[in-house]
This record gives sequence, structure tokens and C-alpha cells, in this order.
Amino acid sequence: MMESCTLTTHVMNSVDGVPAARVALSLHRLEPPLMVWSLLSLGTTDEDGRCSGLAAREELGPGTYKLRFETGSYWESRGQTSLHPYVEVVFSISDHHQRIHLPLLMTRFSYSIYTGS
Repeated sequence: MMESCTLTTHVMNSVDGVPAARVALSLHRLEPPLMVWSLLSLGTTDEDGRCSGLAAREELGPGTYKLRFETGSYWESRGQTSLHPYVEVVFSISDHHQRIHLPLLMTRFSYSIYTGS
């Protein structure tokens, strides 16, 4: 499955300096002309905070997508509150052969996302 996937993510709990395990997430595509989001897949980070296999290469054609991380539930599972109940990252794909890695670094009150390798 890894060879056919073009989208992966890695979530880090920057407060404790550990991978964020068991973070639920979902992948959506923006559908023109109505401009509504359609759910493509659901996933959960593993013990290393990684989630691969969200979509096969042929499912990710050119378009606009969003990755939604359920960060509030993660912090609640650790007995803590957070400012952000979820984080949504919107991004574009121009070529279905692109490899996209979107790491999320988060604390209870902030987050940062970047394009990784």
C-alpha cells in the first residue's frame, strides 16, 4: 500500500516531545461546482504518530483537499483541555503523482503544519 499512496501525515505532541498516537483524522475533497466537501477516508495515527494509506494514488487527482485532525479528542484522552477542538489543513494537488507529507506539530494552544519529505 505504501507505494501507491501519495498522502501521509505525522502528528507530534510538542508539549511532551512525543508522537501523538491515536489521533483520529479524515480526508475530504472539495467538489465543484457546489463547493461542498466530500469524505474520502478516515484514519488514526499509529503509536509513532503516523498515518499512511489515507488514499490510493488514483483517488487523489488534481483538486482541493482538506485533512482534519481531531486534536481536541486527543488532548481530552490525556486529561487535558485545548484551545482547538480540531485542526483542518486545506491543500491543493496539481498532479496525482505528487508525494505529499503533511506533519502536524501541536500543543494544547497552538499548532504548525508544513510540507515534509
